[in-house]
Amino acid sequence: SHANEPVNYEMTPPAGGEHAGVWQNCGVYRQPVRSEQTVHSLEHGVVWITYRPNLPAAQIAQLEQITSERDFVLLSPFPGLPGPVYASAWGYQVALDDAFDPRLEQFIAQFEVGPTAPEPGAPCTGGDGDPLDR
Repeated sequence: SHANEPVNYEMTPPAGGEHAGVWQNCGVYRQPVRSEQTVHSLEHGVVWITYRPNLPAAQIAQLEQITSERDFVLLSPFPGLPGPVYASAWGYQVALDDAFDPRLEQFIAQFEVGPTAPEPGAPCTGGDGDPLDR
């Protein structure tokens, strides 16, 4: 359901649940994005890659490259992230040790516009946000 107020999610970062009425546009963000809007994007089949803001520049560049090659992936830093890198999809999440972990590509292949999302293939543009690569 749609929430007008901030949501207190059980997971960090969230991987589903109540969310804003407007989704976050896919692409690369160098500043944190609102979880409520990004969870709406997850509903559309987006994979959200989050990373600690102090991740080494080479790893951030790797994540930006991966994200820019896909239409339904969103990347943003996430202050307070429990580990270096996380990939989240609606109802699923994997914690990664770094940006070069091969499980990231496997996760994206399995969940990007995948059958676990309630509205797979719904828009990932025309919402909120101005990503760097679009």
